Amino acid sequence: MATTEVTSEVIGSVWKVEKAKGDAVAEGDQIMILESMKMEIPVEAPVAGTLTEVLVVPEDSVEEDQVLCLIES
Repeated sequence: MATTEVTSEVIGSVWKVEKAKGDAVAEGDQIMILESMKMEIPVEAPVAGTLTEVLVVPEDSVEEDQVLCLIES
């Protein structure tokens, strides 16, 4: 099994988390939404698998390239 890190593409904040630890995700599924400069940026699963960790919660500030969650595939 491989673990994939899902990272932030922008500096911003977590607006909404739509998946929880243990949820199955398909490639392209929306996991959470970030907010940056009044824009909503979807964070999608790059691979299919199981969400093993969600490392942020709504209103957390995030940096570019920060790991947001882990997917085991």
